[in-house]
Amino acid sequence: MSGATDGIVRASGAGSRFLRILLFALLILFALYYLLPFFVMLATSLKTLDEIRTGSLISLPSSLNLQPWVEAWSGACVGVRCDGLQPYFWNSVLIAIPGVAISTFLGAIAGYALTKWRFRGANIIFALMLFGAFIPFQVVLLPMARTLGFLGIAGTLAGLILVHVVYGLAFTTLFFRNFFVSVPDALVHAAKLDGAGFFAIFFRILVPMAIPTFGITVIWQFTQIWNDFLFGVAFTVGDSNPVTVALNNVVNTSTGVKQYNVDMAAAIIAALPTLLVYVVAGRYFLRGLAAGAVKG
Repeated sequence: MSGATDGIVRASGAGSRFLRILLFALLILFALYYLLPFFVMLATSLKTLDEIRTGSLISLPSSLNLQPWVEAWSGACVGVRCDGLQPYFWNSVLIAIPGVAISTFLGAIAGYALTKWRFRGANIIFALMLFGAFIPFQVVLLPMARTLGFLGIAGTLAGLILVHVVYGLAFTTLFFRNFFVSVPDALVHAAKLDGAGFFAIFFRILVPMAIPTFGITVIWQFTQIWNDFLFGVAFTVGDSNPVTVALNNVVNTSTGVKQYNVDMAAAIIAALPTLLVYVVAGRYFLRGLAAGAVKG
């Protein structure tokens, strides 16, 4: 009996190892499949135009040609192109940082107030804010343009920051509300009995507990703001354009020979910040998703 049992155990172990190997092989295959477009973009950005015309899409460059990256970034007038992403890249930085910070802070305060300092009509207000998360971008273009014109900030970076803060507030409030509703009310009541006020409870008790939710909110908002094109092209003009609008201009303003290497370099430059954010803070994104997965 013991010999038969040992055989079954060994067979089971071999089958388990085979399944693990098969699983890892499939995961590697899927990873290669999804990374292939990025590899093609990177390889193309390092090739000369002659090499692009005569070579294969998936072939490695014969030598590192960094001129397309220089042209895409600095806009040095090489060939037929004089547009660079550099000033517009920093425009996006100036838009994303305050846009993310303000919308995250306001969303945290709103989620906290709607769950731990409940008042008459709180559910209605939350429902209206939640409804705002599903309004298509196109619907708000005209009223937002009129509002920015009334405030005197149409076509400016400040105007675009306000647009992203207002539109993102529904999402940030939803994230924080879903987390704070899982925090025991007794904790807040005990702090109130000890004399802690609205902001004392928020900053000293709830903020340290909500770090994962801050992580997911920052990643979400940064991605939405940095990758936005519609609001950028609608509410900014000329030198105040974000990098996504500038990328579109770079790709579509060339004349004569199409410079695919410069186009690919520009696309990678525009995508690098969001890629880095996910690589560096991806674990906070997953942790925040788990923390917010509580029905309230």
